[in-house]
Amino acid sequence: MPARRCVIFAGGELSELYLKELDKEDYIIGADRGALFLIKHGVIPDIAVGDFDSITQEEFKLIEEQCPKVIACDPVDKDLTDSELALDLAIETQPEDILLFGVTGTRIDHTLACIQMMARALQRQIRCSVMDLNNYVTITGSHALVQERGYTYVSLLPVTPEVTGITLQGFQYPLYEATLKLGQSLGISNRLTSQAGTVTIQSGLLLIIQSKD
Repeated sequence: MPARRCVIFAGGELSELYLKELDKEDYIIGADRGALFLIKHGVIPDIAVGDFDSITQEEFKLIEEQCPKVIACDPVDKDLTDSELALDLAIETQPEDILLFGVTGTRIDHTLACIQMMARALQRQIRCSVMDLNNYVTITGSHALVQERGYTYVSLLPVTPEVTGITLQGFQYPLYEATLKLGQSLGISNRLTSQAGTVTIQSGLLLIIQSKD
């Protein structure tokens, strides 16, 4: 039976606070150093995957001893990042949701790549989110419920050249069948006016970014 939610811990910035988001029913994937982080905090991932070039041989041995399944690949002869390898495995489990931790940090190329990868899950009708201490990012091609999560702002950014028919309910600055084009900042720094708001679009792909300073 497919897991309802698959949670990925990658090798970017990680916090013990993320562990509070876990549910006992989650299917957990540790990507590279993310697997080591989980094990050191008493959580055994269902799968560990990556080239493991950011950890020592002793640390990799610990992962092999603890994890029920380890998929290691050559750090040079591979086409995918560790995070993308983990996302592919997550999609294969056919969950309802995928949540990614540790995919943001100092490497903006990796951060942007992981955010863009969410579209691949959406194509399979799987909800996908990226979370860190300051941001919660989702993507929609139709309709999304935006819940109050303790973040200050809600920003909308197009992924496709144009997103049409944007309608917001439950926001300080409502929109009705608006259009956002790539590069426009009209959707930045909105706010929820209640515990939840809705975003509906007619065409395109739209990032919904909840954030705080």
